[in-house]
Amino acid sequence: MTQNALPSSTRVAVIGGGFSGLSAAYELAKKGIAVTVLEAENELGGLAAAFDVGDEKLDRFYHHWFTNDLAVMGLIDELGLNERVAINPTNTGVYFANNFFKLSTPMDLLKFTPLPFFDRIRLGLLALRARKVENWMELENKTASEWLTELGGEKVYKVVWEPLLKGKFGPVADQISAVWFWNKLKLRGGSRGKGGEERLAYFKGGFVALADALAARFEALGGVIVRNSPVNKFEQVDGVWQVHTPQGVLQAENVIATPALPLIADMVKDWAEPEYLAKLNRINYLANVCLVLELKQSLSKTYWLNVNDPTFPFVAVIEHTNFEHAETYGGRHIVYLSKYLPHTEAMYAMSPDEVLDYALPHIQKMFPAFQREWIIRHNVWKARWSQPVVEKRYSSLIPAEQGPKPGLYLCSMAQIYPEDRGTNYAIREGRKLGQKLAQTLAG
Repeated sequence: MTQNALPSSTRVAVIGGGFSGLSAAYELAKKGIAVTVLEAENELGGLAAAFDVGDEKLDRFYHHWFTNDLAVMGLIDELGLNERVAINPTNTGVYFANNFFKLSTPMDLLKFTPLPFFDRIRLGLLALRARKVENWMELENKTASEWLTELGGEKVYKVVWEPLLKGKFGPVADQISAVWFWNKLKLRGGSRGKGGEERLAYFKGGFVALADALAARFEALGGVIVRNSPVNKFEQVDGVWQVHTPQGVLQAENVIATPALPLIADMVKDWAEPEYLAKLNRINYLANVCLVLELKQSLSKTYWLNVNDPTFPFVAVIEHTNFEHAETYGGRHIVYLSKYLPHTEAMYAMSPDEVLDYALPHIQKMFPAFQREWIIRHNVWKARWSQPVVEKRYSSLIPAEQGPKPGLYLCSMAQIYPEDRGTNYAIREGRKLGQKLAQTLAG
């Protein structure tokens, strides 16, 4: 990987080398338009960045796609990389009241004894009713808790949904929009096999391998990527955008900004109107702390274990090697433990060893056979701008794609709605904006 020098000028400057930025840049480069991507880190992919486990790349944060994620599948096909996609049925479960329950198929649901039989039926019907919602705008004035209680009743909400909402969103759980939860139910319901089992997709070599392949195609088309190049600010001078980086100033006719909205606000604070800055800063974001364990032995046979226990400090235990084989990682079993939290909470400031020490008693309570000696290595990854808090009437909070001055466009994960953030939608929105801008510049 070579480090490109910062050019003096370009037609389009793209701030951020995640999937939305790379996808927009790719579409522009296909039309012969000069594009420069500025990435703050050494590695591309944004939240899909990776680290080394033996000779293999492993995602810092757990990732998978649903089989109905058409945008990412279309890009993979266009890049000729279909053979790197693995689609497998997965085991999903719930940890509740010190017990494990499998919840991968409709039959598993009927055996879910924490709920009375009638409520199990209500839980199954809830998912079906949610998938039949056609106008999501009707849900914008309801919270997820209100809507889920309406659909499934108080018992189903308290046992199944409330712990998941609080585990994921903590102190802001009661603010989450029904639209956010509706989309989650719709996605999972549409990614099932003939027997009702959930089927998920993974890209061999980690999601960063797809980002690197997209970047290579972009550069082959004449595009430029400058890594280790955080943007301090950008401003328009005499109709030309001046994008300031530690390497110098890049002049551009157009700018596509893809970072979190408060980061963009910081880049434009010298010239943007107070009302616009307030709009960029209005949406709240949760941070994420992800503990990744490389183990000598497997914890369980479950890929995705939702934790419906308020005393457990992580929302889920994801055993990646129950999806992608342990042999890929030299026989190591990979487990992710994820926690979303306000960045002001103590865990966000902990060192990797402190996070592990904090987590161990909880893991051992859940898996009594587990011993610290199983751990070959542990890593902790943190993301300050991990999850936009999707509140009621969220559509009114999202800033427009077009910025307050000509030639400025925003394409951030907080603007993906009614869907939630994710690589599939980052690719979809990035390509859409790239195609639209290419048409404008050609016209």
